[in-house]
Order: sequence, then structure tokens, then C-alpha cells
Amino acid sequence: MSVSIFDSFLTTTEIIDVFDDAAVIQAMLKFENALARAQAAEGIIPESAAQAIAQHCDAQRYDIPAIVVASRHAGSMAIPLVKELTKAVAASSPEAAIHVHWGSTSQDVIDTATVLVTRDALTQIDATLTHLTNRLFELAEQHLDTPVLARTLMQPAQVTSLGFKFTGWAAPLVRARQQLRTQARRSLQLQLGGAVGTLAVMGGKGPAVVKRVAAELNLTEPQSNWHTQRDEWVRLGLEVAVLAGSLGKIAKDLSLMAQGEIAELSEPSGQGRGGSSAMPHKRNPVSSMIALAAAGRTPQRAAALLANMPQEHERGLGNWQAELAEWPALFLSTQGALAALREAMDGLQIDSGRMLRNIDSLQGLVFAEAVTIYLAGAIGRPQAHHLMETLTRQAVAENKTLETVVSAAVQADAQLREKIDLATLHTLFDPVAATACGASLARRQLLELRAAMH
Repeated sequence: MSVSIFDSFLTTTEIIDVFDDAAVIQAMLKFENALARAQAAEGIIPESAAQAIAQHCDAQRYDIPAIVVASRHAGSMAIPLVKELTKAVAASSPEAAIHVHWGSTSQDVIDTATVLVTRDALTQIDATLTHLTNRLFELAEQHLDTPVLARTLMQPAQVTSLGFKFTGWAAPLVRARQQLRTQARRSLQLQLGGAVGTLAVMGGKGPAVVKRVAAELNLTEPQSNWHTQRDEWVRLGLEVAVLAGSLGKIAKDLSLMAQGEIAELSEPSGQGRGGSSAMPHKRNPVSSMIALAAAGRTPQRAAALLANMPQEHERGLGNWQAELAEWPALFLSTQGALAALREAMDGLQIDSGRMLRNIDSLQGLVFAEAVTIYLAGAIGRPQAHHLMETLTRQAVAENKTLETVVSAAVQADAQLREKIDLATLHTLFDPVAATACGASLARRQLLELRAAMH
């Protein structure tokens, strides 16, 4: 697979290698080897033929760029590859050459190879996803009692627990990991059906060959071929797309909290990371950038998979090929986002002091709801609501804290003094105390999420 320079800087070398041309060709040859071995075991072809074929199932023996070019005219990558494999086998054993690719079809080779490299890609994704999720667990537990502004509609709302926020980032990742593992067990299955999916050339021994090839490649044995039944396969791609979207959510929040005017979180810096030659004061959130780029591109990839599901009869014309072309990019983008956010979270810098200053800058207005509820218990909801409307306007007009204005109002009113405990009132303006509900919910959820990771 040829990856453009603009794609490659948004992902990792390791995931690029998984879908590299040589890796895909090797996976195709692995299928051919397994097929020959299975057919020999069932007596369909001679054992000597299977051994001869196996000797030539090494991608390094072939001119891969030439095979890629030839496939443009052949209409399938498998056709020129099988031709070259047959030629290589014939050079050492003409008798064995007639048994190459026996009873199979191009889509069997290509789909199974795609399954094999996808399995490798999922292994990388799972490892990085697990690391990132566990790191978010650590951050959540460390900051359960750290106050931070919650924001709704891009505006300051109330005080919450930073640990609660981190838990909210982690939860979709846990679910994504579970869904990917479940769907992988269903989707990573052998493709072997022959020309029209009936295994006709292998006769009654076809199902036994399928069983043997699936075992050889450590893939799920399919109920039947899935040449044009792409539902389980597409579901796997869509789960990857959903994961990319969840990573984009984390990146969106992180980048907003890293803005200079907010400055509550920041990605690690140094060694040229996120710097600006023209503006040395900047700390660009490059991990967030990569994850957001992935999230921005993923919907189109997912839509392409869905759009190409209506495939004609027993072999698709153009739609299967479009699916193949879109498939690797989903994994490259998602693993790139995972790796970038893992790096960001491993070195995440948290400015709890700045979080408190951002809370304080709002003059205590973010505690208005808690105070209203407390007052309602003493003087009734309508009166409390009316009083707080008046007092919040006064706090803004006089540039005073809401705590100061409410305390003064209570002390100035004999009726309120009898019903309101000032000590209790003051605790309602404590940012750390305001984290209690969020922290409690997060503690319980973290236990469940950690259990789900095992």
C-alpha cells in the first residue's frame, strides 16, 4: 500500500507496515500455501504439489510493483500474483504448477489476505487502546477531587470533578475495545468459496478443505462464503470508525482546554513538539490535531463501506474494489489517533491552579444553582428563585462575588438569618466540595470500567 506523505504523518510506521504492499502479498501467499496443504491433506492434490507450492510462497521472491501494475489491467491483484506463483512453481515442478490456486477464486485470496492483515492491525489498535484507557483511569483516580469548570454550549456551566471528566473520556474507549473484540471474532473469518461460492471444483471435500484452511490460518470458519454478503465485515469497519469518533471527542475537549486563554491542560512539549518558529509562546496541541484529523476523515470512509454493500449477485463490480481501497485508511487514521493521544496523556500537564482561577473569575455564579436549592429548602422554591435572580444581577453589577452578596443579604434580613446557616451556605461556594457528586459517580464507574477491561 502506497501512503501519501500527508497520510503518513497522521499515523504510525507500524500500522503502515501492516497494510504495506509486501505484507498484503505475503498474506495472499499464506492463503495459497494453506489452501494447497489442506487440499493435499484431503487427497485433492498430491502432497508433493503442496510442498512445491509452499517453497514459492515468499513475497520476497516476486516483483511486487510489477504485480501491482499488472493488476490494473487484470482487474484483480490475485490474477497476476497467481500467474507469477504458477510460473515459479512450474520452473521447479511442472506437475505441481497445475494445482496452484486449485478450486479457489481471486476474491478468496484477496479477502482472506485482507482479513489476515486486519487482524494484525487490530492487535496494534487493541494494545494502544488498552494503554490509553488505563492511563485515563490513572488520571481519573488522581484527580477525583480536582475542581474544574464543566462547560455546556461552549460556556462555563458548573464545577465538576476533573476525574469525572477523565472517566467520561475513558468509558467509550472501554466500550469500543469490547465491541471490537466481539466483532473481530465474528468478522475475522476465512473467505473460500470458489468461482461462485459453491466450492464446486473440490466437490464433496470442499467443506473439509475450508475447515482445514481456517484452522491453518487461525481464522473463524465461515458458515458459507461471504463474497457479496459484507454485513459482518462492514460492522467491523464501522466499529473502528466509532472508535475514531470517540477519540475525536477526547481531542476536541483537550484542545479546547489547552487554549491559551483557558490553559487548564496542555500536551507535552519539548524536542520540537508542537512549537512554532514564528510564535515561540505557542504550544500547539499536535496530538489533538492528529486525532481530530482522523475523526474528520472517518465518516467518509464509513459511508463508503455502507454505500458499497449492495453488491451484484455473486461478485461485486466496482463496489467490492472500492471497499478494499477504503478499508486500510480507517485503520491507519484510528491507530494514528490512538498513538497520538497515548503520547499526549502519558505526558499530560494539568494546571489545577489555573482551573481554580478560571472558577474564581466567574464570581461564584457557577454555584448559583446549589445555593438556590439550599435556599428553597428554607424559604420555598419560588421565593428562593426570585431572590437569587436579584442577587446574581447585583453581584455582576457591583463586580462582587455571589458569596459576598448572598451572605450580606442573609445577614441583613432577620427572617433569613433565622432559617439560613451561614457556615453551610459558605460550603456551597467551595470548589472542592462541589466535586463530590461527580467524584462519587466516577469512583463507582471506574470500578465497573476496570472490571470490563479484564
